[in-house]
Amino acid sequence: MHSIRFANSLYTSECFSSITVAQARFLAASIRRMVSSTELSPIEKAKRQAAYTCAEKNIASGCRLGVGSGSTVKYLVEYLETAVKSGKLQNIVCVPTSFLTKKWLLDAGLTVSDLDATPELDVCIDGADEVDAHFTCIKGGGGCLAREKIVQHAAKKFFVIADSSKESVNLGEHYNHVPIEVLPFAASCLLRSLPRTEGGTAQMRMATKKCGPVITDNNNYVVDWAFEKNKPRDWKEIQLRLANTPGIVETGLFIGVVDKVYFAYPDGSVKELEAKKKP
Repeated sequence: MHSIRFANSLYTSECFSSITVAQARFLAASIRRMVSSTELSPIEKAKRQAAYTCAEKNIASGCRLGVGSGSTVKYLVEYLETAVKSGKLQNIVCVPTSFLTKKWLLDAGLTVSDLDATPELDVCIDGADEVDAHFTCIKGGGGCLAREKIVQHAAKKFFVIADSSKESVNLGEHYNHVPIEVLPFAASCLLRSLPRTEGGTAQMRMATKKCGPVITDNNNYVVDWAFEKNKPRDWKEIQLRLANTPGIVETGLFIGVVDKVYFAYPDGSVKELEAKKKP
């Protein structure tokens, strides 16, 4: 008797005759995915595993889903496309956090909405640039931090998916700068004032395929504040100071909002960590 595992279920040759059409379609897509995954690097395989594990455990039919941005989220969209087209998931409504994520969702044939039409979300799933032992995240490497934070705030639950290289004890071990979205009018002043008030250095993020700065989906600039490593910091206080600074729209610090993190490793294992939030 032969068996195969997919969608966290074990199917034997004796039960293939009784699976539904949706399960059969999902199985076929899973097998194709297993074959194609052999072409991925270990890091990309880990990203995919984190996205798929989180989606399997937390997305059900009828879900109003906030979809983050970045390379790991692309595998979440891949999962959704397969699950919806096979019939495994139905009536999924997606609210994207960036132009590129919206394009991925539309290309996948998924239902896309916005916060005007869908102001309350069941779940938001997003990647991160770094997550420390207190579940504080640095996000915004793709320049989508303001919309990511808005969509996260609209969701009942927030889950982070990442490969194990994003896991740290303290912020700065792997990623030592905080993206900050700023009004263009304030950029020059903030580039001078941030190092004085917070230490470190601040640089305007420049585009690679245009002559000028990166422009966010909100038509703002991104300033990357590089902080000094190996220095104890009160990130809540820093977030409060930055949020109260004129000209700063939002920071890439996500503090006290993560419900679970899914870290995936090159060997295929996934570690699920749940934050203990204060009542």
